[in-house]
Order: sequence, then structure tokens, then C-alpha cells
Amino acid sequence: MIVLQAIVPQHWLSRAIGKLAGLSKPIWLKNALVGAFMHRYDIDLSVAECDDATAFPDFNAFFTRALRADARPLAAADWCHPADGVLSQRGDIEAASLIQAKGRRYRVDELLAGSVEEAHRYRNGCFATTYLSPRDYHRVHMPISGRLVKTRYVPGDLFSVNAATVQRVEGLLARNERLVCFFETDHGGVVVVLVGAMIVAGIATVWGGRELPGASAIRESVWSAEEAPSFEKGEEMGRFFLGSTVVLVTEAADLNWCDAPGDAVEVRAALSG
Repeated sequence: MIVLQAIVPQHWLSRAIGKLAGLSKPIWLKNALVGAFMHRYDIDLSVAECDDATAFPDFNAFFTRALRADARPLAAADWCHPADGVLSQRGDIEAASLIQAKGRRYRVDELLAGSVEEAHRYRNGCFATTYLSPRDYHRVHMPISGRLVKTRYVPGDLFSVNAATVQRVEGLLARNERLVCFFETDHGGVVVVLVGAMIVAGIATVWGGRELPGASAIRESVWSAEEAPSFEKGEEMGRFFLGSTVVLVTEAADLNWCDAPGDAVEVRAALSG
């Protein structure tokens, strides 16, 4: 399976799936795709803002569906989970590296695709990795209040980010295409990394719109202190079109974790008490 992922045209496949998912006509095809996906992954629309599977204009709108306002109450804790999914790994950053899976680590500077000096800021901090399965809510929210100072879109591979692949591919989360978002907060620097994956047809943010897969070079955007957009804890910051994984990196140390690796978590629930 890993060999097959390595040899298929990952970006072409992702773009093709993205075009299919964006079709609004013929309506029967759009409804068939939504219906088949709901059946395969047992999707519950009762917590969604729109509970009529045929009312979404296209598959992408269904996949990135909003939740009802009361579906995910905001925890009173300092930190909250940025996404629905499974907390695959979390803990302290040790020797400037993070845990990918048992026996596999990768460096902070590799994940951020920046300099060792930039990553040095987080050397005593913490990290949390959340895997979003196809059935999960796919919008990403702020884990803590802060202001956006920089983003970095990093081209790369598009390996699957399921548990089997993460356990076998060295440095996968630092190899895949990703959007790295840097924030300044009352708890120091915070980075939210949105990691693309196989057939992920794009990543979007509320401030910059959609980032399509297959970029040829790193792209950066920087905001001055006067221009930097601010976000409250729990506020939506972005979304995935068919994917994936969120890695949170903090300058803050010794977070009092509310969940253990392997636990199912929900966006806006307490991450650290």
C-alpha cells in the first residue's frame, strides 16, 4: 500500500478528485456521491447546520459542512482542541523533535519548513497531533486566542495520514504538503499546521481562501502588528477538503493534558485544563 501511494500521481489524483467533489451538476451524481459517502462512513447530519443531504450544492459543501451553533460548546479551559478526530500523539517537545508514531520522530524545523533558529523558540514547548477521519467534522478552530503573524504554504508529498502509513513512512507529517500558521498569544508563540494527504483536494483559511494542492515552491505571507487579524479561542480558522491532520506546536510548556493519545476528541472541548 505504501509503495502504491509512492508511485501514483498524488497531486494529479488530488486535483481530479477535487474537481469531481466540486461538481454541482448533474444533481443525481452529486447526490449519489453524498449518499454513498454517508452510507460508507455513517455520517450523522443531526449535529450539522444543514441536515438535508440533498440540499448541499456540491460534495465539497457537504464535506466541509458547518455544525449547529450548539453542537460544540466552548470549554472554559485555557486551551481547546482545534479539530474533531483522534488525538494520535501529544506531549513535550524533546530535543527539538516531536513524536510521529511509536519509534518515529521528526524535527520541529522540518515540520515548519523554516530555520533551526525559528524552531528553537519551541524547543521546550508542547505539541498535539489530531487525525481527522473521513467521517469527522472538517473545519479547524483556534486552540487559543491570538493574532496571525505569518503563514507558510509548503509543497510536498500527499501520503495518506492514516495510522498505518504514519507508522511506516519516516517523517511523513514533515514531508506532506501543508499550511503552517504562526500566531502570537498570551501564552507565547503557537503554530497550527494543517497537513494535506492523499486525495485531499485543498486547504482553505478564513483569511486567505483556498490553497490548492501542487504548489511548486514555498509561499509566505506576513502581517504587521497593525494588520494582523485576531481570532478568539474556538473561532473557525480554516477547513480541509477531504483530509487530514492538524499539528499544534506551542511555546508554552507543561500543558495539563485532558486527553491521552488514542482518545477521540471534539473541536472546542478542553485540550488542557
